[in-house]
Amino acid sequence: MSTTGTPPSSAVPQRAGTLVSNDGPVSDHGLTAAAEALAVEIRIREAPLAGLPPRAARSTEEQRLAAGIHRACRGLRASFLRAHAAAVYDRLTDGRTVRLGLTALAEAAAEAFPGLVPTRAQLAAELRHVQAEKEGREIDQGIFFREILRLPEAGGHLVDVLRDPTPQARALLPDFRATGRAELGKVTVERRGDAGHVTFHNESCLNAEDNELIAQLDIAVDLVLLDDSIRVGVLRGGPVPHPRYQGRRIFSAGINLAELHHGRISFTGFLLQRELGYISKMYRGLSTEGRPDTFPAHGVEKPWVAAVDTFAIGGGAQLLLVMDQVIAAADSYLSLPAAQEGIVPGAANFRLGRLTGARTARQLVLGGRKIWAGEPAARLLVDEVVDPKAMDRAVDEAVARLAAPAVLANRRMLRLSEEPVDAFRSYMAEFALAQAERLYGEDVLDKVGRFTAGGTVR
Repeated sequence: MSTTGTPPSSAVPQRAGTLVSNDGPVSDHGLTAAAEALAVEIRIREAPLAGLPPRAARSTEEQRLAAGIHRACRGLRASFLRAHAAAVYDRLTDGRTVRLGLTALAEAAAEAFPGLVPTRAQLAAELRHVQAEKEGREIDQGIFFREILRLPEAGGHLVDVLRDPTPQARALLPDFRATGRAELGKVTVERRGDAGHVTFHNESCLNAEDNELIAQLDIAVDLVLLDDSIRVGVLRGGPVPHPRYQGRRIFSAGINLAELHHGRISFTGFLLQRELGYISKMYRGLSTEGRPDTFPAHGVEKPWVAAVDTFAIGGGAQLLLVMDQVIAAADSYLSLPAAQEGIVPGAANFRLGRLTGARTARQLVLGGRKIWAGEPAARLLVDEVVDPKAMDRAVDEAVARLAAPAVLANRRMLRLSEEPVDAFRSYMAEFALAQAERLYGEDVLDKVGRFTAGGTVR
């Protein structure tokens, strides 16, 4: 049964008998007792927070008090998960038979293990504040997902679950197969010959990524992978109305810093989901586990082409690292300014050095180097540089090459040698906590606040 993205009922499944913990078998009673003890301790330690004013109105002493409370509680959560993460995941997923997405899994954990992760109500309360004024409860989610993803079996299962097709894509698939087009809001999917064209249309912010765009890209990638008539996926940004780029296509401006400032970038729905969801699907294809019989037995994985117009910044540049062919307009550039923004650039730190070598990777990630399509270094990241007017033709030619029968088998073999899934899982475990903590770094909060005050996205 696949229930990705759908929370379980209020009664979380509990298997009788013995569960597997990180240190070996643990009785169901033992896990319950440890969880109850954690809940009591967290409730006692967090009680003083209720008497404090909102974060923005706290005195220096009150800020120190709150920080100490959170630090102590996070230590308790980490210790509990180090001992019981496998048993926790087993209980939440009924022995890995229920397939829960990130948000659904976190909600189930909040209900089954009080105090372990923030509740839906606590997260809703956080959304009433800008990023700088939140309590930082997403860090607790980072601790939770770090410990789950560290485990080869539980973490491997979660990585696989997150490549399940979305329920929305399943619902849209019959109509898409019939019409060859789906309008998702900020994303359009169109079948043209052998290609499935996925186009960003987040024009108001230079095709920057936000929660809505990430969710729609998950659906769009699913449709391309599930449609039997499509052999190659194409990713491209649409034209924007911005005065500086009037009518020009833009690939992506990366994360929407204004949305981050206002506290509207979801940790689970955006920062983890984009890496473990649609990007992972583009690179590895859809999961073959829990797949209904109505899905095609072939075509789960397909090659992808990226067409870079104007620029690919941040998250846009990260996408290029999983593409089979990258075509860039001669006047375009790419950059990964995450270190300047204070955050971790997704899985770029994991993948970039494989393509560029360690020195160039450090220049891009740590130094914010911008690489123009015409530079020699761009050849490490871009396959073809063409006149902007020739982009359409170059994309069509790339699709024709990648639609060849032997491409898919060779793509699979290349991927298996380049990036074992366990290595990716281990990286994402560390990323989960590092990125959650970075969201609340003073440098990040200062940067996004100043950027938003300037009235720009990037």
